[in-house]
Amino acid sequence: MDVLAQMKTFVRVAEAGSFTAVAHEQGTTQSTISRQIAALEQHLGARLLTRTTRALSLTEDGRAFLAQALRTLDTLAEAEGVVGRRKGQPTGLVRLATPVVFGRLHIVPLVAAFLTRYPEVSVEVVMSDSFTDLVEQGIDVAIRVGEITDQSLVAHPIGRARRLLVASPAYLKRHPAPRVPADLSQHECIVYTRLATSDRWHFDGPDGPISVKVSGRYRADNSEAVREGMLRGLGIAVIPAFAFAGEIEKKQARVLLEDFEPRPLPINAVYPSRRFVPLRVRALVDALADQL
Repeated sequence: MDVLAQMKTFVRVAEAGSFTAVAHEQGTTQSTISRQIAALEQHLGARLLTRTTRALSLTEDGRAFLAQALRTLDTLAEAEGVVGRRKGQPTGLVRLATPVVFGRLHIVPLVAAFLTRYPEVSVEVVMSDSFTDLVEQGIDVAIRVGEITDQSLVAHPIGRARRLLVASPAYLKRHPAPRVPADLSQHECIVYTRLATSDRWHFDGPDGPISVKVSGRYRADNSEAVREGMLRGLGIAVIPAFAFAGEIEKKQARVLLEDFEPRPLPINAVYPSRRFVPLRVRALVDALADQL
């Protein structure tokens, strides 16, 4: 195997801190990754990693080599991008992270069209409502719904998510519908714990913004669980409009307080700020922004 490929493997192992994780990414075995690192160390004549039964750590030579390797790989990616722009066709793999519901309903259909347009690009979709570490997980670009607070990320706006206050007919049979946001303090409200303002809901009303603290016995850390809990009558929920595929029209969910709509959330494509952004990644982000 050539030194450049070994260098790429070493960078990923250093970032992920695991032979197993990198082997999974590359569709190979842990022993294969270990042999690649050993071959690179033999080529350099230096130990790059200290291996124990519980962890990996960089040696002093490993830290120095990692800094140079990152610059080398970014320069290579930039050079490939120049050629790609001249050819007019991006190539290679993009690892894309996205929230589960948004990814299933909106990102996957758009990726299908993108792959048709760019036959030399492949896309690996990683779905999770948790905010993964992009560098550690080897993610090229992630879709984030909500405000971006991580200063290490570059955010590219691609849309806004309208949100609705909804409840099921089953819940409304047992509880009178709220007439103003303040009434929500007397209701079972489904709290989405991933949002920084999870138990404080913000509305834009006829007389300006309104904030209400809510509570409930059912809480969830992903939007699919919030949606299903609402449909089963567990409480009132604030849910992005994109999470519905006909439930409102079928009267399985009812929109409440239509004069007090929850504030929309920004949708951003984010990537690590220290990395050169390859042409294939920029092409995918542009395609998503165009469609969303």
